[in-house]
Amino acid sequence: MAKKNTDKVVFHQIKVLDAGAKGVSVAKAPDGKVVFIPNVVPGDVVDVQTFKKRKAYYEGKAVHFHEYSEHRVEPVCEHFGVCGGCKWQNMKYSQQLYYKQNEVLNHLQRIGKIELPEFEPILGSEKQFFYRNKMEFSFSNSRWLTEKEIDSTEDLGNRNALGFHIPKMWDKILDINKCHLQEDPSNAIRNEVRAFANEHGLTFFNPRAHEGLLRTLMLRTASTGEIMVLIQFFENDKANRELILDHLYEKFPQITSLQYVVNNKANDTLYDTDIKLYKGRDYILEEMEGLKFSINAKSFYQTNSDQAYELYKITRDFAGLTGNEIVYDLYTGTGTIAQFVSKKAKKVIGVESVPEAIKDAKLNAERNEITNCEFFVGDMKVVFNDSFIAQHGHPDVIITDPPRDGMHKDVIEQIMKIAPEKVVYVSCNSATQARDLALMDEKYKVTRVRPVDMFPQTHHVENVVLLEKR
Repeated sequence: MAKKNTDKVVFHQIKVLDAGAKGVSVAKAPDGKVVFIPNVVPGDVVDVQTFKKRKAYYEGKAVHFHEYSEHRVEPVCEHFGVCGGCKWQNMKYSQQLYYKQNEVLNHLQRIGKIELPEFEPILGSEKQFFYRNKMEFSFSNSRWLTEKEIDSTEDLGNRNALGFHIPKMWDKILDINKCHLQEDPSNAIRNEVRAFANEHGLTFFNPRAHEGLLRTLMLRTASTGEIMVLIQFFENDKANRELILDHLYEKFPQITSLQYVVNNKANDTLYDTDIKLYKGRDYILEEMEGLKFSINAKSFYQTNSDQAYELYKITRDFAGLTGNEIVYDLYTGTGTIAQFVSKKAKKVIGVESVPEAIKDAKLNAERNEITNCEFFVGDMKVVFNDSFIAQHGHPDVIITDPPRDGMHKDVIEQIMKIAPEKVVYVSCNSATQARDLALMDEKYKVTRVRPVDMFPQTHHVENVVLLEKR
């Protein structure tokens, strides 16, 4: 049964059936169309207020709960439901793993349409909270208001915020009191920055007017206990910049690397900015099986350090190295996987398009006294050619860990052409991975599959596939 509510529709007693893409759940409307609903759990029975109608689906929100799912748990975070960062925090972790494994299976079957072995069980994360080693927060002089605050006639006082963007709203920032994603002193540092800035009248960024001193705050931590803090300033105000940086360094002497950047571009991305070191050194060290990896402000590193170790162990296990193989590590980043497998390989060749990442990879290899790894910079589809292979040797095993878009078709064609015995494909997007596996199906058979949960409380999942030559 449905009734009109102005231009919208309310569906009554709709059972939530499944967990869908991007962390929203899925139900069926009385007319048979799909309804996408956030902040509900499969098994919930709800009334749904729709706010968007398309040809094949509705989008809506739950306005009343008739029954709660047996898979539901109480969210631990005070910001759940507004923040948008941990969309599955109201779902039992065992069910999160079920839906993640199911998503990978569906993608490989539906998109890949290839023969698959029995899946190995998804590897869950021992830490389900406080597992991230990198967090980025934004400043705003006009924080997001709750419905209760909007309806209130009271003076709302200070509107400054330091926190996360509201989903789909680039200029709205939710002020965060406690985040459960990164271990302390992350919360303490963020809250101290906000309190000190408010106390001393430092201005928070206005994204519409493009004005204000404080723009973003990035925190990186390592399993070694080292901490990096980087503040992005919009205005070049030396006195106030040094005021807050000096205070931070005095208040938190455990900070290993304190950096800043003045960025008055239209966007707040760091990759094309000139980052300045203020105190300490310009990197922190992560450690894994005795190997040390330097991480600078611009470095890509898996954001769950503990689970990255598990992911790399699975990758190494799938590769099945004996010590005699030439291994190519495509999209090598800072060379973490390359160096991790190097003990069991004859030679490892890493290729990456980001020059700074390759610089870090070489420094890390030198620090770790690894002599059988070589690293090269360039666009993968250009560098990875016949002359490159002739120069560095024919690979016995290829490890590939591409970005979310997957591998370029030219890279796939080259892999098919040189036909190594094994390919280990690590992916953060099983949909594009499935597409690529289908393109390789003529020569390669998928013999092992294991998803890995790097991001508890979210819908994201990594997947490792072993392909062996037919």
